[in-house]
Amino acid sequence: MTAPRTATRKRRRPPPSDWEFPLLSHLGLQPKQQKLIVIISSVLGALAVAFALVVVISSLGEYTPEQREGAAILQGDSALPEVYHSWASPKLFQPIADRAKDRAPLTEKEVFGQKTLAGEKKLTLKLAGSKLDADCSAAVWGENLLELVADGECTQAARGVYTSTDGRYIGQYTLLNLRDGKAASELVDALKTLYRGGWSRPVGTGKTAFPPGGYTEGGGYALGHYVGLVWIGRADGADPTTKDDFVSLSLTLRGAEKAVYRRVVSITGPAS
Repeated sequence: MTAPRTATRKRRRPPPSDWEFPLLSHLGLQPKQQKLIVIISSVLGALAVAFALVVVISSLGEYTPEQREGAAILQGDSALPEVYHSWASPKLFQPIADRAKDRAPLTEKEVFGQKTLAGEKKLTLKLAGSKLDADCSAAVWGENLLELVADGECTQAARGVYTSTDGRYIGQYTLLNLRDGKAASELVDALKTLYRGGWSRPVGTGKTAFPPGGYTEGGGYALGHYVGLVWIGRADGADPTTKDDFVSLSLTLRGAEKAVYRRVVSITGPAS
């Protein structure tokens, strides 16, 4: 009697390893060896990417936010304007759009000879101090602003600080003597962003100085080849209220611009 045949089981081949690569297997490497090579390669690749990233970041240099630029130069001795407005030069000042037609240098008496400036609502500003610099870098601060002033060939900077007779307000007027109307317009326009990191240096001290950290406003005016900078604020540094008419305050302070109007008249005659 023939014994029953036992079914022959086929040996199943083990599934290929997740770490088995044809090229590495062809080189005679076991899956464990291939896994080790892959891990080492991945680590080295990550380190290479990290090193390259460090090199790129280092090459970019250090970023300084624009509003902080030049802050070390100011050294916290006064406030910066919270807001800034600019105005292009009116056609009225076209006769003095080129300094070549207006060669006579400014004098301190010419700009600040009027000791009081009267405005609306019984507002009166009294001159508390003034200064005229032949080196414009002594009158403004901020790297980019200093570059613009230098590019504009600024030869004079006249600054005057005023206080209201009631002691409520402080205002400073700065007049820059530039090469031409183009340079003046470029500076006034650039200050729309640069005022956060560069502005006129204060000439007031004690009770005639803007309180550090106080609220102030600024304005830039192109006047032919001149630039007028208005800087106003409350003496206590507080934010303006509905009782504070900063528009009238600014217009009153601009009374110092009469010197520029007189120069136009000296060229065109009173009929203009």
